[in-house]
Amino acid sequence: MKQKLYTIPVNEAFEKDCECPVCEMYHALEDENIEFVMGSSYMVDDIRMQTNEVGFCTHHIKMMYQNQNRQGLALMLLTHMQHTNKKIRSLMDKKATITKGKGLLGKKTVEDPLTDYLKTVNSSCFVCNRMEPIFDRYLDTIVHSYQHEPGFKELFKKSKGFCTEHFMRLRETAFQKMKDEVQTEFLNDLNNLYIENMQRVTDDLEWFTDKFDYKNADKPWKNSKDALPRSITKTNHTKVV
Repeated sequence: MKQKLYTIPVNEAFEKDCECPVCEMYHALEDENIEFVMGSSYMVDDIRMQTNEVGFCTHHIKMMYQNQNRQGLALMLLTHMQHTNKKIRSLMDKKATITKGKGLLGKKTVEDPLTDYLKTVNSSCFVCNRMEPIFDRYLDTIVHSYQHEPGFKELFKKSKGFCTEHFMRLRETAFQKMKDEVQTEFLNDLNNLYIENMQRVTDDLEWFTDKFDYKNADKPWKNSKDALPRSITKTNHTKVV
């Protein structure tokens, strides 16, 4: 049952006509988690304790603001800010330990509890933390299905490739989860899909730029009209409208 729960969104994403099916899975998962956070869950004590502690990354706080539940977001930010202010005040009086490096140009080593805490808060996100284990299972399901589901292997090979971020993540997953023989086959297919489709979109983008030359004004657009948003998907694994 658990395998099927992860297989369904993977198959659905690879059946779509898109530049990166892994992006499709990621964005759907992201939307689900934003809806979860901005629903009634923000009033649950356990959830609120976590959001107070870790906060949200820049990307997800923007998505939450666009959700329109301004009261819910305000309440979460209020208690998060109260929590961090209290923590920061408690650390302000703790002295930093500075160790000088050797020589005139030696780099100093600084151990400062407040700076360390601020780095942790600035790099943490409740939505990211909630999504990542599920997304990892999606990646595991892709390599598992490639090995054990002939129908999925054909679906995989018919895709339009992947963005650079998810190309990297799939390679990492393959190295960790696949046996050598099937790993070689998977990586060959993955590499070919990535580079052939990245080149396809690059060519479309080049023609898109060439169309701004008056000499090409009357020539057909070919497949380049939406080349810019498709290129952004390939390079930055994000959707633009």
